[in-house]
Amino acid sequence: MYIGKTPTVGNFQKCDAITTSATATYNLLVGGVAVSPETANHCIVSLNGVIQAPTSAFTISGSTIVFNSALTSADVIDFILLLGSVLNIGTPSDNVVSTAKIVDDAVTLAKMAAGTDGNIISYDASGNPVAIATGTSGHFLKSQGAGAQPVFAAAGGAWNFISNTTISTATTVDITSGIDSTYAVYKFLFSGVMFSTDDRKMLLQLYVGGSLDTSTDYKFSAWGTKSSNSSGIQYGSGVTSIYLNYDSNEADTDAPQDIELTLFNPSSTSVWKQVIYQSVNITHLGNHAHFIGGGILEKTAAVTGIRLLASDTGNFTAGNIRLYGISNS
Repeated sequence: MYIGKTPTVGNFQKCDAITTSATATYNLLVGGVAVSPETANHCIVSLNGVIQAPTSAFTISGSTIVFNSALTSADVIDFILLLGSVLNIGTPSDNVVSTAKIVDDAVTLAKMAAGTDGNIISYDASGNPVAIATGTSGHFLKSQGAGAQPVFAAAGGAWNFISNTTISTATTVDITSGIDSTYAVYKFLFSGVMFSTDDRKMLLQLYVGGSLDTSTDYKFSAWGTKSSNSSGIQYGSGVTSIYLNYDSNEADTDAPQDIELTLFNPSSTSVWKQVIYQSVNITHLGNHAHFIGGGILEKTAAVTGIRLLASDTGNFTAGNIRLYGISNS
């Protein structure tokens, strides 16, 4: 403890040695860098072994000291000690500022070290901060459990958008790109599909090895219900296409057909090609219909695309088909 006034805390610095000459003004340097004391009262100056009185024996102007009269080369400035600002610690020494000395929420983003765009901060097994490397576009942050740092990775089972096909007036609609060995499962979402003529069914055929397969190697079975309180089974074996809706469609512009279709293992050359689907539509008699089914093409060659067509004669007039690949893990 102290008796009397508590000592003032400051940033004590000793100025570099000064060689005197026939002048009263000298630069103040610490480690070769100019320093500017607050006032003369913040300096202890020894000249020829005598402590000098501030303001009367010398003054401070920026980073210079000005003695009240010119010195000579015979004079010796023993030392100049800078006390720092009153109630200001000045520049702390290295490794002396503890967490307790930092006010909560005082460290801003501007004061943090620069990093790599896209990296995030985590902690290693020792509890030290560590940067998690930026992932690939579309990746998500994946936890690896306690004791391991997270990583960026492709989302498991994610739907990866591939393409959108806009339907205009056409007798058939083909999607022949984007279906390859990248994914084992592909999803097609049909929305707002319209027909130009009443009483038409939507049919599906597959492209095999780059060519449309119109053989009789298709089979399908499905079950449907209608708002008229009726239901039924539709099936086909040895047919040239797979039916995708229950009862025939209505052609009104406010009566679309919407379908979710899944294609499995299109690039495999060892298994037959299967699809499952469900659809909703308005029938040509004005009933709402729901259709759930599956179909198969009994061929092992790789499937490279699909074709939609209407039964009998008739055109598609509108709609969209979005294609997605489903990630394996």
